[in-house]
Amino acid sequence: MGFLQPAFWVLVLLGIMILVHEAGHFWAALAVGIKVETFSIGLGPRLFGIKRGDTDFRIAAIPFGGYVRMTGEMTGLPGDERSTDPRSFQAKARWQRAIVIIAGPLMNIILAVAIVTGLYMYEFPKEVDTRNPTITGVTPDSPAAQAGLQAGDHIVNLNGRENPNWDYVLTEETLNANHAITGAVERRGARINFTVTPVMDPKEGLGKAGWSGEQDAQVDTVVKDSPAQAAGVRPGDLFISVNGQAVVSALTVRQAIFHSGGQPVSFEVMRNGHMQKFSLAPRATGESKAPYLIGVSFRPPVQFVKLSFVDAFGQSLRFNKQNALMIFQVLGSIVERRVAAKAAMSGPIGIAQLSGEAAQQGAWSYLFLMAIVSLNLAIFNLLPIPILDGGTLLMLLIEMLLQREVSLQVKETVLRLGFVFLMMVVVFVIYNDISRILTKG
Repeated sequence: MGFLQPAFWVLVLLGIMILVHEAGHFWAALAVGIKVETFSIGLGPRLFGIKRGDTDFRIAAIPFGGYVRMTGEMTGLPGDERSTDPRSFQAKARWQRAIVIIAGPLMNIILAVAIVTGLYMYEFPKEVDTRNPTITGVTPDSPAAQAGLQAGDHIVNLNGRENPNWDYVLTEETLNANHAITGAVERRGARINFTVTPVMDPKEGLGKAGWSGEQDAQVDTVVKDSPAQAAGVRPGDLFISVNGQAVVSALTVRQAIFHSGGQPVSFEVMRNGHMQKFSLAPRATGESKAPYLIGVSFRPPVQFVKLSFVDAFGQSLRFNKQNALMIFQVLGSIVERRVAAKAAMSGPIGIAQLSGEAAQQGAWSYLFLMAIVSLNLAIFNLLPIPILDGGTLLMLLIEMLLQREVSLQVKETVLRLGFVFLMMVVVFVIYNDISRILTKG
């Protein structure tokens, strides 16, 4: 059951992605008058299907992948009967062929935007705390420590971006291993410039600067006449440690209070860039779920609100644009060896794990993952790699520049090379997925 559930959810997810992608090619082909011979979900031998008009709609044996086969798609030699068919792919103008090729990835992009728009109309995660990210801890002898950064520093600039959020800080850190990052922090009212060079984490293949900045344990309200108020805790205080243990989330604080037995608990908080120390005894409540309390509530990092269609659509475009730029940024970091390829690439096993976890978290998480995968699939297919849509578009562009058809022999050679390259990528990502599982185990 532990294997079947992720397998089921990844087949549903990829099945929808493939169906939408191939439907784009199919509808565009019909729109420009190209005859479609086969619409296949899956690869390999035909399992079952139906024939409608000129097209055989089929389900194939291998559940990963799919294709639309058009008349004359890989022909064009003189005397070839299909190359002279007016409904042949090769018989159409190059701009019409380009539309057919682009339609597949375009449908995946449209699906991603549509899903996120619908989710945001139902529930949009709005950031509550918009302050500059605060460094809450610096590992000794780390790149951040060597750069002179300290707990309490507010990052006000990073790699040219003013007032970055913590997500941006983490992205720049992880994608710039062994490459310098410049920025500035605010410390007690003064602006201090810094340069930090994240090191490559040998296990994860990502950059690590040695700083931390979780802000999930920031006080929102303090209950009147509570132990926290008596000790001097104030709204806005950021919990840094409890009983000497670093606080990475509000859960760390709650667990310490739960297991205190009513004995005094020592806290270290940050207030306006200065460290404050408290010691207080949690108050007994007589409840089993929360036997002890100190009288504080923590500020949620986001609050969920419903958006109108127009606002949700705008936020969806913004999210998908940022996600697309992130994909290219990651690819660039892999090429420049700022990030190890193993850290950024997942195969069917990794996607299956993510699908199973997202499905357990609920429909919102699963659909959100579907949108991300759909956008990734669109961008991957547009890469100029032979056998992918982007490779076909590149070939069409070359033919437009040459003002003639490239020979079928050249096309077949390029496709074979593309197939070999793609199989190498598949083997790599599957090996990478298995290595992650074994490493975690």
